[in-house]
Amino acid sequence: MAKKRRKPRPRRPPSAQVPAKAPAQKASAKPKAARPPIDDQRPPAPWGNFPLVEILVLVALVMLAVGFFAGGSRSPALLATGLALGSLAGLELSIREHFGGYRSHTLLLSGAIGVGVLAVLFYGFPDALSPAMRVVIAVGVAVAAGYVFARAFRARTGRMVKLR
Repeated sequence: MAKKRRKPRPRRPPSAQVPAKAPAQKASAKPKAARPPIDDQRPPAPWGNFPLVEILVLVALVMLAVGFFAGGSRSPALLATGLALGSLAGLELSIREHFGGYRSHTLLLSGAIGVGVLAVLFYGFPDALSPAMRVVIAVGVAVAAGYVFARAFRARTGRMVKLR
């Protein structure tokens, strides 16, 4: 069986295309307040051009490599310190980007708050609560923080998320 071939339809030139009609605005609707435009560049660091985050990441990688390959009694401390430094460097960058309106890092920031609350409950009050109750409290705090972070990003940019 032979397939039927369709004739290609001629396309309209871009100038001839009809623009979509905007929805009619109500007379009582107030115009939205104009927001300042958000740049598509990452917000600058408060310490200027000094590459502090990059240096922290490099130090964290060196500590992780030494802790992983060297062994001995210091390796757990080197691994933990390398993970903590790398995490802090990434967290600082995500805070700066979130509150600068560059990208929304709501889940990352609220998760960090939840992990912090869980650590405080675990080490600060070891016998006061059951482990399940600690997790429930930490998740509740993370959800509340996520709501606050999402509102802050929306107030800055006018949208919930910003994708490339």
